[in-house]
Amino acid sequence: MNALVDGLGALLDVSMILYILVGLLLGFLVGAFPGITATMAVALAAGFTMTLEPVQGLAVLLTIYVAANFGDRVPSILINTPGTPASIATTLDGYPMAKQGKAGLALTMSAIVTAIGILASLVLFAVAAVPVATLARDYFRSPELFALVVFGISIMIGISSKSMLKGILAGLFGLMLGTVGTYAATADHRFTFGILELVEGFNFIAVIIGLFGIAELFDQMLTHHASKTRPISSLGRWWPSRADFKQSRAALFVGGGVGLGVGLVPAAGGDIAGLIGWERARKVSKHPEQFGKGSIEGVTAADTASSATLGGSLTTTMALGIPGDSVMAVMIGSMMIWGITPGPTLFSNRPDLVVSIVGIMLIATILSLGLSLVRMRGMVKLLDVPQSFLWPGILIFCIIGTYATSNSLSTVVTMLVFGVIGVLLKRLSVPAGPIVLGLLLGPLAEENLSRTLAILPTRPFFEVISPITIILLTLAVLSIVMPAIRNARKPRGKRGSLSESILADEVVADIAAKHSVIDELPDPVTGMVPIDPSDIHSPAAHGAGSASTDPAVTDTKENEQ
Repeated sequence: MNALVDGLGALLDVSMILYILVGLLLGFLVGAFPGITATMAVALAAGFTMTLEPVQGLAVLLTIYVAANFGDRVPSILINTPGTPASIATTLDGYPMAKQGKAGLALTMSAIVTAIGILASLVLFAVAAVPVATLARDYFRSPELFALVVFGISIMIGISSKSMLKGILAGLFGLMLGTVGTYAATADHRFTFGILELVEGFNFIAVIIGLFGIAELFDQMLTHHASKTRPISSLGRWWPSRADFKQSRAALFVGGGVGLGVGLVPAAGGDIAGLIGWERARKVSKHPEQFGKGSIEGVTAADTASSATLGGSLTTTMALGIPGDSVMAVMIGSMMIWGITPGPTLFSNRPDLVVSIVGIMLIATILSLGLSLVRMRGMVKLLDVPQSFLWPGILIFCIIGTYATSNSLSTVVTMLVFGVIGVLLKRLSVPAGPIVLGLLLGPLAEENLSRTLAILPTRPFFEVISPITIILLTLAVLSIVMPAIRNARKPRGKRGSLSESILADEVVADIAAKHSVIDELPDPVTGMVPIDPSDIHSPAAHGAGSASTDPAVTDTKENEQ
């Protein structure tokens, strides 16, 4: 009870309102501008939160994480471009709905189901986190912790890589980066080459801003071309009808179940969950042929699934110390700088902080939903801002945020160097996720491996190596071998990462055919809801008189809704 009171009491500070509002604004802006990911934003903001109290800093970072899951749906629906990877599946039906004059309905339904998905995931966190942490605390020793880290890195490699070889090399590169600096067991300096700035190892925030922020910025500069797609400004009807809710009910449950399950798998983010949820909902739908043509069920399933991963990701991060996704990797790095170590001991040492985290995400979800339900016509105008106008500001904030972590120019140099490395990795199709995870968890794996090797000669093998260790290492091997076998069965040109292989080739072709027809449709006229031609000749239409087909009247009635 004391932990509950202390955790909620920390949120009553007046300053917390300011920090949550800052995170809310940044999260929506990040989601609304394609190419600026939540990982990049959280990593950038982390540099500015190092001087804050842990709860205050987490309020900014977690609110950005939540709000980005609402804001990224806007460009997905209005310009057919995902705001973040988590909203990839939203484009499948969101943009076709917008082309049919139902953009407002798609945006509102997306916001509602996103909130439901996040709230359901927080319930999962509240129910599952403590038992998982207790299990880990009671049964996980050095061998199990080493196997857990290997499993986490292997999952990241298996999910994010088109080529297993490149993924493994990325993981090994990250582990090598983690060995730079002072070895805790012996206080020896390793791979510092006499450079004083490397004694404490690479600055994690600088590396992650470089790989996810600067690399993305440089890549956009090198490959930028003016978009020919204009945002759809006719938003049409906003609030879903009772029939819309009834039609989407099955998709909501299917997407929610998929998201909750996928979220518990380390490194499996909202992009994977969204695509799986969309595909599963299509299979159980009474009208699967409408998926890809503007089905409200498709939007519901995709957004519920992608948002429902947040609680599962939070569970593995806080209970096991294994980041559920790249955003949570940044969160772990920030918490370590504050002197807080995520993992089983967090629930016994700082239960009040866990309560505060749940409270922050709950408040952020409610505020984000409220902001999303406002008619955000201003967001449409933001989508008209050329990306080249954003680049100087992003670069300046990256430099300032990185410098703020250590007040040293060497940290900025590290960031820029890893930015260049990140661009090269993109060109070579090498994933950055395993590198970050290897850098973050490498020292933990090394420490527990050295302890295990020290114990092995003194005790029987199976007394040291438990069944849990064997199971985790087996799963680690399978998480790399199975995707490799899957890709080996495909022609070289069709090989891809897990997120690119979820939808069958015939489904992808069907979606492409439907979207090519939809792209030929003229954009809806601002302020007017398209009328089905068949309705014009119906008895109801004639009985309504000429006023019913008057665009001005249609617009007036729409605004009244």
